[in-house]
Order: sequence, then C-alpha cells, then structure tokens
Amino acid sequence: MDPFLSLHRNVNRLFDEVFRGFDTPSVLGRMAPLNGTWPSVEFSETDVEIRVTAEIPGLDENDIEVMLEDGVLTLRGEKKAETEDKDRQFSERYYGRFERRFSLGREVEEDKVAATFRNGVLTVTLPKTKMAQANAKRIAINDSK
Repeated sequence: MDPFLSLHRNVNRLFDEVFRGFDTPSVLGRMAPLNGTWPSVEFSETDVEIRVTAEIPGLDENDIEVMLEDGVLTLRGEKKAETEDKDRQFSERYYGRFERRFSLGREVEEDKVAATFRNGVLTVTLPKTKMAQANAKRIAINDSK
C-alpha cells in the first residue's frame, strides 16, 4: 500500500472524528447532543409521550445501552469494525464508541419507559407524567391584522 495514501486516509478519519457534528446545530436546544451526532435521532412528542428513534445499523441490541437518569436520556454503544484497518483501502463507515445525551426534564414516568430495537432502529418510548400532561397549554394565535 502507498504510505501517502495510508497517511491521507488516517488524517481524513481523524478530522472526520474530531469535527463530526460541528455543522449540525440542533433546532431543539434542550435536546442538543453533548458528544457527536451519530447515531442520527428523531424526536416526536404527543400530549402523553415522547418518542425517540435512533438509526443504529450494524449493531445488535446487546451492543446498545439505554439509560434514563435525572431526566437525561443516554444512548451509548460501540460499533466494531468487521475487518482490520490494514485490509481496508477506503471507508466512510463509522466505527467506534458513541454516546448521545438528551435532557428531557422531569416530565417522564421513568418506571414506564420502554425500548425496542428492530432492523437497526432503536425506539424509546417515554410516557409523560400526569402533571406534565396537565401542564401542557395550547396558546391561541391571534390574527396580526
């Protein structure tokens, strides 16, 4: 293998890992990631629950840890490479440890949280407390004319 190609590949990987997520600001500030932006997640919220969906292809449920502590949801795991680096000529696939944390506040019934993992998609369902459901208020939008 060409040593310059190998150096180029390693420098690119280093920059990809260091700067991953710097250009993806979160629309929902309270749910901004603390460490990177992989895996990609999607939030949906109704009056009764918050649902977090994460795309984590190439992993088994045993490779993923889901925790909820003090109103913070943590998704963590590790995606291991299938081959050694010396066998790879070029790769844009992500390997390594990941951890995403999302602050949800105290509005979740922690003992009723459920998680499923199918076809590389993790879904965490977080039921809201009765108090959080009661505190939700619809605000009327007035015509500005």
